[in-house]
Amino acid sequence: MPGREVLPSTLRRSPEKAQDTWAKTHDSAVETYGEGQRSHRTAFAALKHSFEKVGDHWEPKGAKGPSDAQAAGGGPARRAPTAGGVDANANKEHLLDVAKRLNVRGRSRMTKAELVGAIQKANARSTGESLAREKSRAREKGRNRR
Repeated sequence: MPGREVLPSTLRRSPEKAQDTWAKTHDSAVETYGEGQRSHRTAFAALKHSFEKVGDHWEPKGAKGPSDAQAAGGGPARRAPTAGGVDANANKEHLLDVAKRLNVRGRSRMTKAELVGAIQKANARSTGESLAREKSRAREKGRNRR
């Protein structure tokens, strides 16, 4: 299945370049591994080298490279946790800026690791809210057709 047809919602709200990166990598991974979770993980791994998740979408990173220790490790797949799209390798000032944009409370007193965790939670919350709005609009659209 072409990557554009299975594009995650967070990528539909992201720049065209992010969508292209994910879709092209996904399509290539499907040829190698077949459709499924491994192809999706491969596409997200490629995306995370150039983009970071901020709220309910992906934005270009200041510098290309691995986003966390899991991505930097390479080699065979491990079950180590990732930073979920947060650029955990960014400096603390950048993380504070992202946390401010996401209205994370108490951010000025957080360590770098705490900021990464708080941004992950804020991203998940923002994505959930966006999905809920999309579902609500779809239901409303369905009612208007009747």
